[in-house]
Amino acid sequence: MKLPAAHPLEGFLLATIAAIGFSSKAIFVKLAYQAAPVDAITLLSLRMAFSLPAFIGFAFFSHNKPAQQPLNRHDLLLICGLGLVGYYLSSLLDFMGLHYLSAGLERLILFLYPTLTVLLSAVLLKHAITRKHVMALLLSYSGIALALLQETSHGGPDLWLGAGLVFASTLSYSVYLTGAGHAIARIGSVRFTALSMMVASAATLLQFGLTHPFSKLILPMHVYALAMGMALFSTVLPVFALSAAIRLIQPGRAALIGSIGPISTIFMAYFILNEAITVAQLAGSALVLAGVWLIGRDRTPQ
Repeated sequence: MKLPAAHPLEGFLLATIAAIGFSSKAIFVKLAYQAAPVDAITLLSLRMAFSLPAFIGFAFFSHNKPAQQPLNRHDLLLICGLGLVGYYLSSLLDFMGLHYLSAGLERLILFLYPTLTVLLSAVLLKHAITRKHVMALLLSYSGIALALLQETSHGGPDLWLGAGLVFASTLSYSVYLTGAGHAIARIGSVRFTALSMMVASAATLLQFGLTHPFSKLILPMHVYALAMGMALFSTVLPVFALSAAIRLIQPGRAALIGSIGPISTIFMAYFILNEAITVAQLAGSALVLAGVWLIGRDRTPQ
């Protein structure tokens, strides 16, 4: 049976790929923090520096398309504003928070963004919230809370500082997702993503240049390998997959499908970082996957 244009299968698959790719970022960051005494802005700068050539290439490719319209002032403001809020500020706050939180708990807090995105989309963009959306939210976030409840009860003194930083990251990313649908419709998925990531990269590298000596870049090669892997698998690939998914299935639905991310983080953290998996986490995983499945079956046009 052919899916309607409002909810093609490609959009669901792209959103899933993006969620898993973004989830692996926490694993790369924690491994880098374990490998060397590297701070958040240095590691983020390496990530952006390795990602930047790909974004420049995509921007050049999209700019030279025959049907491409020139950018006006409104378009440039969207690119700069959303790039700074969504991929510079959000990433910086998240990297800082990961100094104090485990990969699993960071992903729990970060994945409050579907709730915020759906609500912001409903208020600002007049997108409908269906009963299936509400049910999927209840299932997904009950599952996330249950999966990591045990860890929050054993947090250290810096737990709330890290949680606050990651929540601030979540809020800024939700603002990005809410505005990205409008921006992508005007500018195009690849073009908008490449240009907004170039803005975020420039801001990150500028901050590093103003606040850090270049001796901070003297790091083990293992850290550079991790930063390169993070740039490819947790930045370039999921960023473009998410933008394409937003274009196909709208920001709120793409965000809800992203609920699969915390579960992938739990299992990656178990196998790679030796973080424990509890019965509560497995039960929570089942609830989150049920919420994702429910959204995957929702074919209501938006």
